Amino acid sequence: MRALLAVATSVLSLAVAVPATAAPSASSAPSASQQPLTNLAHLDFLTQTVTPPAQAGHSTYAPARPLRELWVYAEHRDDGSYERVGGGPHHAETDTYDQGAYDSDDIARAAVVYLRHWRQFGDAHSREYAFDLLRGLTYLQTATGPNAGNVVLWMQPDGTLNASALPREEPDPSDSANSYWLARTIWALGEGYRAFVHQDPAFARFLRARLGLALDALERDSLSRYGTYHRVDGVRTPAWLIADGADASGEAVLGLAAYVRAGGRDGVRALRRLSDGIAQLGTAPSQRWPYGAILPSALSRSSWHAWGGLAPAGLARASAALDRRALARVAVADAAAFSPALLTRYGAVNGLLPAPVDRSTIAYGVDSRVQSSLAAATVSGSRGLRQLAGVWAGWYFGQNAAASPTYDPGTGVTYDGIAADGTVNRNSGAESTIHGLLSMLALDAAPDVARLARASGAAATRDGTTVVEAEDAAVTGAAAPTDAPAGTAESSWSGQLLAVSGAATARWTLPAGSGPRFVEAVVDRTPGPGARATVTAGGTRVGRFATGGGSPQGDSPAPGRLVPLPVGTVGAGAATLTARFTGGAGRVDALLVTPVVSELRTGTVRVERCNAVRPCHVATGTGRVSVYDASGRTVRTTAGTTVRIPARGFAVVVGR
Repeated sequence: MRALLAVATSVLSLAVAVPATAAPSASSAPSASQQPLTNLAHLDFLTQTVTPPAQAGHSTYAPARPLRELWVYAEHRDDGSYERVGGGPHHAETDTYDQGAYDSDDIARAAVVYLRHWRQFGDAHSREYAFDLLRGLTYLQTATGPNAGNVVLWMQPDGTLNASALPREEPDPSDSANSYWLARTIWALGEGYRAFVHQDPAFARFLRARLGLALDALERDSLSRYGTYHRVDGVRTPAWLIADGADASGEAVLGLAAYVRAGGRDGVRALRRLSDGIAQLGTAPSQRWPYGAILPSALSRSSWHAWGGLAPAGLARASAALDRRALARVAVADAAAFSPALLTRYGAVNGLLPAPVDRSTIAYGVDSRVQSSLAAATVSGSRGLRQLAGVWAGWYFGQNAAASPTYDPGTGVTYDGIAADGTVNRNSGAESTIHGLLSMLALDAAPDVARLARASGAAATRDGTTVVEAEDAAVTGAAAPTDAPAGTAESSWSGQLLAVSGAATARWTLPAGSGPRFVEAVVDRTPGPGARATVTAGGTRVGRFATGGGSPQGDSPAPGRLVPLPVGTVGAGAATLTARFTGGAGRVDALLVTPVVSELRTGTVRVERCNAVRPCHVATGTGRVSVYDASGRTVRTTAGTTVRIPARGFAVVVGR
């Protein structure tokens, strides 16, 4: 999946360095008396003015004026400065890259940063940069011919477009069909129109025309399929979303919601249809996977990834623009049920696939949680979701595997990511910089959330989910560990797998726990009878699960479906778990062992989440305790004591 590959690209930085200007120093930072967190210095450094050669089908507003584009990567030097670089190997003789120097994905999102900064602070510099980046972005949009409205992804340093980059990615050429970069172009054009409609009506008319071209392309390539469906592992999913995903479509919805609220009635049809499709990928708050999340892909019921996770924010904005409360309910379910479960069980991990296979963290994923929590809070009035936004934002200030800040207010640098083992990628490319700044703009606009973010920005401890690999079992009978394929094309295995071919017994050692724990078995669920397991702990029956009983593959890219199935609850003292298999064959990936009450402790803040189908009683100690239900509604606020948290609800404790 392109989204998962993009995570790896963002975190590992595949760029090759060539000489470029050094990054600005901390002297560029705002004065201490102003105290904003948002600092555009590093983003300014990534921008570049370009006068491209004439290229058929490509034009922009005020063509005599140089365009502003954006370098895709910035590599960290030993002296602490940064070097701007492009994507892929560099060819010095032609000064080109296999991909390019600038990409429309990031140019669009950078324009949103400058637009929001201009509107929030009245900053003339940001107005100018937003204007020129939107001009640069629209130059990458194909304006004539059969691909009109779609967008070329890559541009070389001299402004030459590279529609078929290496390595090859879909669509190829990059403007031949709808894409993530088209979605982000719509985001920027919609927010641009809203910002300029009264400030520069002529430019706003140009943006409206280019948005019209983009909507024509959407209609041609995807929205014309409205009302048609995929069948994925027995579930009907919408077949008209951009790149078949809520992830890409959610970012387009952000722009369309802004456009419609600014009077762009010609955007209502597309906004309704995309929002309807995203909402259909939402899930009900539940103890079962995926716990209320909006799934990012219409073609996988097994994967959730943080990359491109702005769909809840998009739905919340669309609900306000269209006055449709049903959209808000889906956004709130993701923010109030899934988000606190994710925060306390794993943190800001990049991928539940469905086990937490990718535990690295990046600004994009964190910003998506911050933005979605705040947007859902706006439409629901939930104080709890504002508090969650602040705790998520603690990642920037040290609440991460490195126990180190990932954003520097003195320079505007946001690091490219943190590996699961705490290794920091100190590169600071466009995507990380942009999403770090989007988070900082949100914090600057919400001082209460910013205070909680700083209070949450300390080394964290988590009583969350432990993964017990299936292949680690002591086995008797017809079962054995087996190497897993690299992935299933719609999800990923966690390590090896346990292959069962007949009657067998598997015994696992459980991690120590201070309270009862909920057990899920991640299995490859296939059609037919499969294997059946009866599970016990210390001679007491826990529950059952089966690897069979799955639905036909349908349009899913892989047979079978990796899915966590609820098994039951084990007591605090349970040391082993035993599964006795009967029936046919089956494959087990892992066990997910989660405290009935999962917990995050960081700084002077704690978050408790009740993972049970019944209320949980939690000793919160000292501090101010706010308890919320699974929809983010306040249940009670009290001084530290033992509190009752509703099923699938959460509590935030502030103070020691």
